[in-house]
This record gives sequence, structure tokens and C-alpha cells, in this order.
Amino acid sequence: MKKTYKIEVDCANCANKMEIATKNTEGVRDAVVNFMTLKMNVEFEDGADPKAVMPVVLENCKKVEDECEIYL
Repeated sequence: MKKTYKIEVDCANCANKMEIATKNTEGVRDAVVNFMTLKMNVEFEDGADPKAVMPVVLENCKKVEDECEIYL
């Protein structure tokens, strides 16, 4: 399953950090963060519940970029 989320991030480097943090989250197969459009595309593992995975993604992203936001 793939879903797109609106994000808020200040720079392209921070967006890259968010992408890496998201990809390293359990339940996420792949992720792409686009700084220009302020969107995050997330592909979830089979059987993963996006509503359970995304709060963990946000927590992991906040560890690398504390001023970022993902609008769930």
C-alpha cells in the first residue's frame, strides 16, 4: 500500500534526513520525500497498518529534524 502525506520541513538536507529515517522504520518498504512539493510518499510492507506505522515514522523523523512535521 502506498500513501502520500503533506509535510513541513525547512531545507532539502532535512528532507533527506526525514527520508532516511522513514525508510529505516519497521513497516515501511520505501519512502520518497520531495522538498519542493512538501510531500512524502510512503510504501508500506504487506500487512503493515499505516495508522500504527506513521506515528513511529514521525517520532523517528523528529529525532533527526526536530522542527519537521508530517500531517497524518
